[in-house]
Amino acid sequence: MSEVSSFFQGTPCWIDVVATDRDSAMVFYGGLFGWDFEVGQADTGFYTIAKVRGLPVAGIGQAPADTPVPPPAWATYFATDDADVTAARITEAGGTVYMGPMDVMNAGRLLVAGDPMGSIFGCWQPGDHLGCYVVNEPGTLCWTELTTPDAKTAKTFYPAVFGHGLNDMSGADYEYTTLLVHGGDVAGILAMDDSWPADMPSHWSTYFGVADTDVAVATAAGLGGQVVQQPFDSAYGRIAVLRDPVGATFSVISLVL
Repeated sequence: MSEVSSFFQGTPCWIDVVATDRDSAMVFYGGLFGWDFEVGQADTGFYTIAKVRGLPVAGIGQAPADTPVPPPAWATYFATDDADVTAARITEAGGTVYMGPMDVMNAGRLLVAGDPMGSIFGCWQPGDHLGCYVVNEPGTLCWTELTTPDAKTAKTFYPAVFGHGLNDMSGADYEYTTLLVHGGDVAGILAMDDSWPADMPSHWSTYFGVADTDVAVATAAGLGGQVVQQPFDSAYGRIAVLRDPVGATFSVISLVL
């Protein structure tokens, strides 16, 4: 079991998706990952917490029916010791703070920002809500990754904001860097090359652990999801990229333990 009691600053600590149809998203992810759900009260916009073994692992929000919203996407939130200090560092490093810092009742303090390449991410200063209480297990967050055409700027921005170290894991035909917190890998930066679509924006991606990637792909398809990239083997496990019925893309990986 990989239960969590705290997060160091700069570690991905929460993920959520704002769905145009929260109920459909709950049916899909509940069937795929075996999640149980706790639907919030009206004052939270009925924000829904997904749980594994009764512990929070992700959030699902409902997009307002009368407000234009961007396409659904899984959002990555980084732990921060002080959201206000982090907001200032984001601006100083060339990023943009779009929302907050703001208190979310007693749960914690939140901000949403964009890096200089336009990738959206969040920051979370925990109060009563830590974030993901379980990680690196089937049905939970196991990796987050920035895919960007400007990895050089990313490798300057995130260390300036969170104090990350850098670990170059590039190969002969790809550029890949991990962000480090206290010497441990916490997230990745993948540099886009000419093989990527020219109009692909810089973005953060979420990876969920699964027991069997091929089974997860078949299950997702049966629940109305789409297979964006068929399963393939990597040094870290078998990976596939999926899209849920409301349009959010994510990856699954059967971890090599």
